[in-house]
Amino acid sequence: MKMYLISDNIDTYTGMRLAGVEGVVVHSREELKKALDEVLADREIGIVLLTEKFGRDYPDLVNQIKLDYKTPLFVEIPDRHGTGRKPNFITDYVNEAIGLKL
Repeated sequence: MKMYLISDNIDTYTGMRLAGVEGVVVHSREELKKALDEVLADREIGIVLLTEKFGRDYPDLVNQIKLDYKTPLFVEIPDRHGTGRKPNFITDYVNEAIGLKL
């Protein structure tokens, strides 16, 4: 089982390549869609790392892929600029999920 990176910047791609993870750098929705189609066609890929920018810019595409496919596992990772999430995102997520304010 292999890991694969789909990144929006060359720095994240280079860092992951140094760790032995293959991948691709894409900048548009069409390029992302093509990269996702290629990943889904390769049965050896078990984990796909996506930089968080794709989840923010194309949530419909990313969320649909996550819902429709059991494998590979899609994981959003921060890029070189850090995470784009709010400092209390875990608390907000739990509040939304169970309906209780913590």
